[in-house]
Amino acid sequence: MSAPIKTPAAETLPHRAGLAGLASDWASDQRTFKNVSWGKAMMWIFLLSDTFVFGCFLLAYMAARMSTIVPWPNPSEVFALEIAGTHMPLILIAIMTFVLISSSGTMAMAVNCGYRRDRRKTAILMLVTALFGATFVGMQAFEWSKLIAEGVRPWGNPWGAAQFGSSFFMITGFHGTHVTFGVIFLLIVARKIWRGDFDTERRGFFTSRKGRYEIVEITGLYWHFVDLVWVFIFAFFYLW
Repeated sequence: MSAPIKTPAAETLPHRAGLAGLASDWASDQRTFKNVSWGKAMMWIFLLSDTFVFGCFLLAYMAARMSTIVPWPNPSEVFALEIAGTHMPLILIAIMTFVLISSSGTMAMAVNCGYRRDRRKTAILMLVTALFGATFVGMQAFEWSKLIAEGVRPWGNPWGAAQFGSSFFMITGFHGTHVTFGVIFLLIVARKIWRGDFDTERRGFFTSRKGRYEIVEITGLYWHFVDLVWVFIFAFFYLW
């Protein structure tokens, strides 16, 4: 049997014996992710798991829609608005999509400013991104209240297949919850940056750890994921 190959990690990180070694193996991130920080790696794992959840929701929606023998409500009519006497199909959804896609642009600019340690521009762009996200959630709340007033419920609706309401509230509600948490996270990080916490290495209130500008990039990963998911929801739920 050939001798095991010694890696640089094995030379620089000697293995401890007993329970101390077991705890070190499970707790250390320096051996598993050599070139990626622990926070960024955990965000990627979270986004991967969330991809499966959203994927299951959309697959369940497509299965329900293709299996029902009752006509499915026409999205162009259900999500239309009457503005100045003009019937405008999907106008609110189009504006919501534009707002959310625009927020991805400001978030990308915030990450770029974060790389350059431009505290003022990073904080402002993150606040603008949060404003876009809050606007999206507000329009989604208006959409929900409108449909509820028209009689849409998780168990039925006036226009067709009963599964329409449950699919709509489940998918858009889950996505809206993600956007809401993203807005809260954006505001918290923007406040830390504006206050100069990362420049002065001020310790966090909950974690007691020093923050870094890398959190801007991690927040950007989450925000771009939320925007990407909306594109699929828009295509499958509103345009199909």
